[in-house]
Amino acid sequence: MSNYGCQQNLINADFSLKAILEFVCGESNKLANCALYYGRQLYFKTGKIPGKYDFHKMFKSNLHFKALYSHVAQQTLTSVAESFSSYIGRLLGIKSGTVTQHPKLPKYRKDSLKLVTFPIADVKLKNGLLRFPLGSKVKLWFGIGEFFLPMPSNLDYKKLVEIRILPRNRCFYAEFVYRTEEQLGSAVLPGSVLGLDNGINNWLTGVSNVGTSFIIDGRHLKSLNQWYNKRISVLKENRPQGFWSNQLARITEKRNRQVRDAVNKAARIVIDHCLKNGIETVVFGWNKEQKQNANMGQKTNQKFVQIPTGRLKERILQLCHQYKIKFLETEEAYTSKASFLDNDSLPAFGEKTEGWKESGKRITRGLYRSADGTKINADGNGAANIIRKVAIKLGLDLSRISSGELIAPLKIRLWVLQESPRMHGMGSIKHHLYYVRSITPNTVGAPLTKNICQ
Repeated sequence: MSNYGCQQNLINADFSLKAILEFVCGESNKLANCALYYGRQLYFKTGKIPGKYDFHKMFKSNLHFKALYSHVAQQTLTSVAESFSSYIGRLLGIKSGTVTQHPKLPKYRKDSLKLVTFPIADVKLKNGLLRFPLGSKVKLWFGIGEFFLPMPSNLDYKKLVEIRILPRNRCFYAEFVYRTEEQLGSAVLPGSVLGLDNGINNWLTGVSNVGTSFIIDGRHLKSLNQWYNKRISVLKENRPQGFWSNQLARITEKRNRQVRDAVNKAARIVIDHCLKNGIETVVFGWNKEQKQNANMGQKTNQKFVQIPTGRLKERILQLCHQYKIKFLETEEAYTSKASFLDNDSLPAFGEKTEGWKESGKRITRGLYRSADGTKINADGNGAANIIRKVAIKLGLDLSRISSGELIAPLKIRLWVLQESPRMHGMGSIKHHLYYVRSITPNTVGAPLTKNICQ
C-alpha cells in the first residue's frame, strides 16, 4: 500500500526567478478569488455549492486561468471547490453533533500569494533541472514559457507525484510530494504499550510497560517562543495595526522552521523508542480543546498555547501508521492528581464521584509523593496513569511499570546530538544513550503520510 511523503526545500531565488514565482502565486490567488466570488454568490442565492468541474468550465476563459498552465489553474480551482465542500461538511457535522465550532464560508485573500501545484506529468527533468511550464498568455506577454528549479539529490524523480510552490513569510518553498511504501515494523511484544503525557517544560513524557521511560525536554522550545514574542513586541511597538516588515517575516519564518524541526525530531524519538523496544501500542493523553479552555494565567497560557503539541500528536500518528504501530488517543482527566503506585481510581472528565480523593500529592512542579512517601517524577506518574486509562479495555499488564522507571526517566534534549548518561533508577546500571537523528534543512518535514503536508 502506497502512502505519500512530502519534502520542503527553500528556494534560493534570484531577482528574476523571484519575480516569476510572485507572478505565478499572485495569479493563482486572483483566480481563487474569482472562484470564491462565484461560489459565494451561488450559495447565497441558491444554497448550492459548485463542484470542481463547474469551476473548470466556468473559468477556462479567465485571464488569470490563462496566465497559469491549464493543469495548474485547475488545481487552484479544485482547492476552492474543496474548501466549499469542507464548509458544507462542517455544517452537517454541527447538525449531527460531531462538530462544535461553527464554520465560516471561505473568504477572499487580498494582495496575497497562493500555493501553486504542478502535477508531475507537466514537470520535466533535464540535466538535473526541473522544468515548470507557464501559461500561454505569459509567453505572449513577457516572452517567458518556463522556469527551472534544481532536482533534490535525495529524491527519486520517478516517485514524485506533484510539486508545489509554497509562498510563506516572503520566502518560497518547493514541496515535493512522493510515493512511499509502508515500513515493515520490527518484532513487537504483544500487549506492550507506551503512554505519553504532554506538558511545557517536559514537552513529552513517555512510560512503557516494558520497563522504559523518557522525557523530551521542552525548555529550549519554550525559550525560542519567548525570544520570538519579545522581538515581535519590540518591532511592533508604536506601529499601526497590521504592520509587517522584512525583519518580522524573517524572524517569524526562522521560528516556524525551528518549531517544525522540533516536531519532527520529537516524533522520531518516540517512534525509534517503540521500534527499539518492540512496543505495539502508543497511547497519547489528550483533552479536546485543551488550549482553547486553558486557564493557567496569561503568561503560562501564552507558553502553553504556542507549544505545538497538537502538531506533534498528528506527526506521531502519521509515523505510527507508516510503521504499523497502533495509536490510541485518550482523555487524561485526573492523571496528574491520582497516584499510580497506589492504584487510585481514574474517573473520566466530569464523572468524579463524591468523596474521591487522591492518595498521593504533587509536592512540586516535577515531583509527586505517593501515600507511602515514595517520590517519583510527576509527569512520569501522569504518563503511567494514561496507560491505566485504557488498561482494562486493551487487557494490558502494568506489573513491569516500577517506581524505578518513574523516579528518574531518561532526559532527552532536542538539538543535542548526545545525552549524558544517568544512573538507572537507584541501581548502578547505566541507561544506554539515545541519539537524536539530525534532520538536514532540505528534509525537514519528510516523510509525511497521505494528504498531510505542513
